[in-house]
Amino acid sequence: MLQMDEEYEGNVEGNGGDFSVETAGSRRPFRALLDVGLVRTTTGNRVFGALKGALDGGLDIPHSDKSFAGFNKESKQLDAELHRKYFYGGHVAAYMRMLMEDELEKFQTHFSEYIKKGIEADNMEEVYKKVHAAIRADPTAKKAEKQPPKQHKRYNLKKMTYEERKAKLVERLTALNSAAEDDDDDE
Repeated sequence: MLQMDEEYEGNVEGNGGDFSVETAGSRRPFRALLDVGLVRTTTGNRVFGALKGALDGGLDIPHSDKSFAGFNKESKQLDAELHRKYFYGGHVAAYMRMLMEDELEKFQTHFSEYIKKGIEADNMEEVYKKVHAAIRADPTAKKAEKQPPKQHKRYNLKKMTYEERKAKLVERLTALNSAAEDDDDDE
């Protein structure tokens, strides 16, 4: 629409370091503000992962490195390697390895979809790189094919019309009368 994707390409390499968009040419990049809403803003929260993705995508968002995973409070520096590990799924791979060694059954339930697709802890980074490359190649959102919803169970009775209620009452009364007549005949 605005043809700014060639002008502001964003961070292509994904090295974990801070990336800020430099103004190139006459137009400045989109400036956005991060509204976290009710999310707790603890260091390394997912919302800051989304912030990092938006920054790497080429948006100009005022921010501080203090919120990113890998920020060291003592040295007041962002550890780019640790941050890189987080956005390439290194923490998930470490958790997968830990569960495989300690609790195999829990691993199989937690990571069943990963197992089906053949994703292992060792090739997690390649999967993330492939996904990032696919998004860069075609960033348009694709609508997923969804199964139609199953028949909804109805726990309350369907509302009947006056005629239906009347017919049901007549039916119950005739059944009750015939049952009473059968009892009288038995005695």
